[in-house]
Amino acid sequence: MSKAEILIIDDEPQIRKLLQITLESNDYKILQASTGKEGIIMAANHPPELILLDIGLPDKSGHEILKELRSWYNKSIIILSVQNSEADIVSALDNGATDYLTKPFRSAELLARIRLAIRRNVTGDNSNIIDVDNLQIDLAARTIKKNGESLKLTSTEFNLVSLFAKNEGRVLTHQFILKEIWGIGFQTETQYLRVFVGTLRKKIEDNPNQPKHIITESGVGYRFT
Repeated sequence: MSKAEILIIDDEPQIRKLLQITLESNDYKILQASTGKEGIIMAANHPPELILLDIGLPDKSGHEILKELRSWYNKSIIILSVQNSEADIVSALDNGATDYLTKPFRSAELLARIRLAIRRNVTGDNSNIIDVDNLQIDLAARTIKKNGESLKLTSTEFNLVSLFAKNEGRVLTHQFILKEIWGIGFQTETQYLRVFVGTLRKKIEDNPNQPKHIITESGVGYRFT
């Protein structure tokens, strides 16, 4: 089996070296770029399985690079940045980032996020049946089973869990979820979303107070695992 290729776009040599050592020791093949322009050229000439993108690049903002990549690159992009404001995180996620980690990061957490992001590339959105741990979600039949037992969900609840499952591992912002499920006019109704998430957790989680599937990303949105 060939090694998955990861492109690192970061202007800090020490960060690129750290990432190279960490990732190569976990059987990934590494490509490196120190500017946004160089990264875009490398990604276009040889599309990698995943991109690790810094926001603070010397030639262009990582947010601009993200938008440019997302116009044609459809695999996972994880942001690695010292910028940890809620505005930066939400902007990156809304512009198509799969995930966002702030520097300094823990290697084990980064590797876990990478595995999940690459798995999402492989599964994609083509399968009608999505298996996540003890849940089986049938998108065509609009049914969900937990440990083999069918669950009763309302139409909106199923739409919500389907959106989460199709974006497994990706942080979805409140605004994105509200727009996708209820429409543009509901994008500020975050309390409305919390109520639905709370109800959904009671149905799919073993312990709704300590959820393992619908994870809250404070101030930003939710991640489905």
